[in-house]
Amino acid sequence: MSKITYFLFSSLFFLVACQTSNDSNWSVTVLPLETQHSGMPNLFVNAEGAATLTWIEQPTDTFAVLKMAQLIDKSWTTSQTIAQGDNWFVNWADFPAFAQFPGSDSQMAAHWLQKRAAGTFDYDIRVAISEDDGQQWSDSFILHRDEIAAEHGFVTLLPIGEDRIFATWLDGRNTKTDSPEPSAEHGHGGGGAMTLRTAEFDAQGNLYEEAELDNRICDCCQTDAVITEHGPIIVYRDRSEQEIRDISVIRKVGGIWSDPQGIGSDHWQINGCPVNGPAIAAQGNRVAVAWFTMASDTPKVQVVFSQDNGASFGMPIQVDAGNPLGRVDIVFNEKDQVFVSYLEDSNENTQVRIVPVTQDGIVGPAIAEIPVEAARKSGFPILEKLKEGYLFAMTEVLEENTQVRTYLLQDMN
Repeated sequence: MSKITYFLFSSLFFLVACQTSNDSNWSVTVLPLETQHSGMPNLFVNAEGAATLTWIEQPTDTFAVLKMAQLIDKSWTTSQTIAQGDNWFVNWADFPAFAQFPGSDSQMAAHWLQKRAAGTFDYDIRVAISEDDGQQWSDSFILHRDEIAAEHGFVTLLPIGEDRIFATWLDGRNTKTDSPEPSAEHGHGGGGAMTLRTAEFDAQGNLYEEAELDNRICDCCQTDAVITEHGPIIVYRDRSEQEIRDISVIRKVGGIWSDPQGIGSDHWQINGCPVNGPAIAAQGNRVAVAWFTMASDTPKVQVVFSQDNGASFGMPIQVDAGNPLGRVDIVFNEKDQVFVSYLEDSNENTQVRIVPVTQDGIVGPAIAEIPVEAARKSGFPILEKLKEGYLFAMTEVLEENTQVRTYLLQDMN
């Protein structure tokens, strides 16, 4: 794409985006980002409100580059390369995570998926660490110790304690058997079920607090987590022996992990992974979880609230407009509500809708409705809270490639 074409497209997109709000008090502004053949964005906002964007560029089908940029004065810095390789596993739904170590702007970690063996789904979670604000990155280490050529991914990274990063992920070490044939259920290997695991690591790559939290979960839905003053809370899509794939949470309280706790009780029975994970947000003792379900063949995006740090949850609140595709995210806003982002399909187009929701079940009009392709290439939009508004990232599907787009949402009251 030429610079002139890029300018015209960006200008047009800016105009479209600024007109997508149903509430005239909200401004939606495109934040220009120079990328090529890019997708799979993710956002991290530290305790001081500073934002970092990561994404993957694929100049060829076999070569991938993980990049990052930081938001300063509402502009992205020049991109920096975290890692690159020709033996990565790159998946539209399994995007890299990034986190800064507690109390440090310059010390950070990022992960990607790197193939271990010839099998399509045989790959490891590789983590690299930078001590100098992303200028240089260490040799990578593997987040798990099983040494099994199997699927490992869907990682969440968050700062925890004084000097560590908390991680949770889907771990397929038990899915492998001596049989070379893949499982008919999901094609990711025969044998046992996917598991949920966790660990912490320090800046030297040492692992701590390693644990298996659930020995049977859905195979390829994203994880999410928050760190509260009482400890971490993880949310994920569970999987019963009867193939019920509803949402569960696990909490660490007093240093001890709880048993999985189901929320919502959708009873969605499906014989394959829907690739549509949940999202979680926390503010004080309040926790909110958003997710997609198609139980009884009825698509819904739902939210539940907790007032006791995730020990119990209220009844689900349906927040969609009737035909959602899921791919949710959630943040608390300044009015003791949450904003939920998700994809909504219609006869005319598909949009990312961002709607406010109260704990009393009131769903307000969308503050933004941004056009998006329903295709897998558009990935999973990400929403984060800043001091001056809300930051939103998504993948725009163009005629010949894809392009990461970011937006600043601000209440003009």
